[in-house]
Amino acid sequence: MSAIEWTDVTWNPVRGCSRVSEGCRNCYAERMASRGLPGQRSPTTGEPFARDGHWTGKVELIPSKLNEPLSWRKPRRVFVNSMSDLFHEGLSNEDIERVFAVMTLAPHHTFQVLTKRPERMREWFSSGVPGLETREENVQRAAEWRGKVVFDSRGSDRHLYPPRAGDVSDRRRWPGWPLPNVWLGVSVENQKTADERIPLLLQTPAAKRFVSYEPALGPVDFGPWIQPCGCTVMVEHRRLDWVIVGGESGPGARAFDVAWARVTVRQCKAAGVACFVKQLGAKPRTSDRDSWEWLHLASSKGGDPAEWPVDLRVREFPCE
Repeated sequence: MSAIEWTDVTWNPVRGCSRVSEGCRNCYAERMASRGLPGQRSPTTGEPFARDGHWTGKVELIPSKLNEPLSWRKPRRVFVNSMSDLFHEGLSNEDIERVFAVMTLAPHHTFQVLTKRPERMREWFSSGVPGLETREENVQRAAEWRGKVVFDSRGSDRHLYPPRAGDVSDRRRWPGWPLPNVWLGVSVENQKTADERIPLLLQTPAAKRFVSYEPALGPVDFGPWIQPCGCTVMVEHRRLDWVIVGGESGPGARAFDVAWARVTVRQCKAAGVACFVKQLGAKPRTSDRDSWEWLHLASSKGGDPAEWPVDLRVREFPCE
């Protein structure tokens, strides 16, 4: 199970990453990868994905991790790539396709895909893999892999079970696109990254769209992306379904003003959008117009809601 409060388990079929903005400065995945522990090195070359606290630039799909969710019988919320980014530029379209194939084959799970690269995500959904059909047809093709192949722990192909008549051709057995069990989200840390990433997320087809405002490094006005305009059903759907907010923890944590969370909670409540306050971070503070003061919490990452102001004790999930 996962220590991340808004998910049940993490699934990391990709390893390695690189920094894209200030929110990456104190990346826990980068620190963990630097330790060179088993699973933190390339299974093909043995090279580390990070060294001396910095990513090496190596990013790989890990075949031995691909079919993990298929062995989990109980439905779970699954955070995809907590240690990397599924839409990293170092991955091929085919690598991403393989991950989506597995998510399609596990409709009993809800997959939470979070990226800091929404431009690549939008591009992936709107363009086809070279030599194949459009993106929608590609994912429908992945859905038809029931009775075809996934990759086993050795990276070779194997049959899930003998294909039956109709498994490949009968599309009525499969949900339409977007996949109802896949939520897409972006990480933001301030207004600048929110302005850059959220519009691209809203241009990408998804059953649910969410934002992880963590580590929160400055105020963000979510109003433009959570208020329905009332124009058409389609336009109203193209808003955020969920906002997660949290302060930074770990070595070098930066200050988190609880007013940022307070405004986010208030905006979400007014718009009828689910909000989840994950933690107040290692350095939470309260402020007014002229001064600020630190909050001294027993939890090292400010993760115990019992220590928070009452109005911040909000942990909601979007309706499934």
